Amino acid sequence: MSNDNLVHRALFTLPPIRTSSETMPSVQVLPSQQAVTGDKEVDAVLWLREVIKTGQPGPIAVAREAAKKIKTPMKDLEKRYSQHLRDANPGHFFAAFASFGLGDLEGLASRSIDTLRLKVEAEARFGGDAIWQDTPAEQFCAMALKRCKGFKSYIDYDKDAAHKRFRKHADLMPYTLDDCLHEIAYWRELSKLRNATGECGDGQHEAIAREWFVEGLLAEIKPRSRDEALRTLAYAEYAEGIDHEDLVRVCRNLIG
Repeated sequence: MSNDNLVHRALFTLPPIRTSSETMPSVQVLPSQQAVTGDKEVDAVLWLREVIKTGQPGPIAVAREAAKKIKTPMKDLEKRYSQHLRDANPGHFFAAFASFGLGDLEGLASRSIDTLRLKVEAEARFGGDAIWQDTPAEQFCAMALKRCKGFKSYIDYDKDAAHKRFRKHADLMPYTLDDCLHEIAYWRELSKLRNATGECGDGQHEAIAREWFVEGLLAEIKPRSRDEALRTLAYAEYAEGIDHEDLVRVCRNLIG
């Protein structure tokens, strides 16, 4: 049985977190209140949402306390906001959809806190605009697929040709299923950090092709232990990029 490929692991690892005295905004300023709809209760909820979107614990605590003072059911306020959007945008069928989830302040708080945490982590790992620069792993993917036969985008390319290119670099191939899971986690975490920092789109097409290639190896590389097989299955069972047929292939590999 192969050992983990440490050279591969080193390339597909995020930069370490640098210690910094400034991890959260020192001054927590609340967004200004505005009359958006003219409905005081609806506008209050819209303001609370803006406060919560800061992701900062102090303002979020203020918003949560203020929300308790709103006596009208949130479903009713959502209906009133929906009506306002329809009136303000006649003929626009999708305008009212912006009101969905208006009163889910707890869900918004959870997402906002997580987004701020990821922003802080991105700054600690990369610093400034470096988060948008190609990482060494992305540089490798671009190099590996340079002038690859028919490679136009991650949805339009010769998979066999691309996979052959990746396999040519044996020193950077995953040796084990745990190596595969490590690399997949790298791509997912990098994407999460970038999405928290700003709109990053689909990401580098060569990197997406690489991630899909590595997911395919889950149906190829034999597990070294029952625990490794279970870790692989736990990922494959819910992975968005693995459809039913792929999952069957992974399972056959794990028990084969």
